[in-house]
Amino acid sequence: MSAAGAGRWIEWTQRLAAIAQSGLTYARDPFDIERYEALRELAAEVISAHTGRPALDIEVYLRRETGYATPKIDVRGVVFRAGKILLVRERSDGGWTLPGGWADVLDSPGSATERELREESGFETRAVKLLAIFDRNRHPHPPQHFHVWKVFVRCEIIGGAPRGGSETDGVAFFARDALPALSTLRVTAHQLALMFAHLDDPQRPPEFD
Repeated sequence: MSAAGAGRWIEWTQRLAAIAQSGLTYARDPFDIERYEALRELAAEVISAHTGRPALDIEVYLRRETGYATPKIDVRGVVFRAGKILLVRERSDGGWTLPGGWADVLDSPGSATERELREESGFETRAVKLLAIFDRNRHPHPPQHFHVWKVFVRCEIIGGAPRGGSETDGVAFFARDALPALSTLRVTAHQLALMFAHLDDPQRPPEFD
C-alpha cells in the first residue's frame, strides 16, 4: 500500500460504516440486511486492526448510529478576552481545547455552542459569528470512527464565571504565543492560529473545508 493509501484507512472505514448504516435503514430483504451487517463488522475489524481497540467494542459503538448516515457536528466556542483565547482542560487526556462537543437534536449552531461553553467553562455567552466549518478528516486530528464536521463560532461573554464541568477540570485564557499542550482529538494549533487571525481581522470571511 502506498503512503497516501496507508493514511486513508480512516476515510475508507468511515465510508464502509456509513454505507452499512444507511443500507440497514432502508433494507428489507433479509439477505441484504445480513450483507450490510457484515459490512459494518468489516469496518469494525479494520478500525480495530489500526487502533488496537477490540473490534466488538467498536461494532457496539457503530450500532448506536441509525438512520441515513450524515456527518456528525462538533461545535467549538471561540471566546477572546484582552487578546487571549479561552481554553478548557479535558479530564480525559489532560489536554486543552476550545470548549465544545456534539450538537444535539433541536440545537441551532449558536445555541449548541453557547450550551457547551456554559457546561465546560462556566461562562454564559452569546454566539455572534461563524468563523469556520472544517472537515475533520482534512486536519491532523487522531482518527475517529465517524465522519465529523467541526463548526467554530465566535462568542461573547455576557455572564457567569470560570468553572470546570463534568468533562473539564480547568478554565483559562491563553496568549497566542503561550498555548498549553492541546487535546488534538478536539483542536489543533493551526485551527487556533486561524481563530487568532479572525481576532486580528474582524472582517475576515469564514474558513471552510
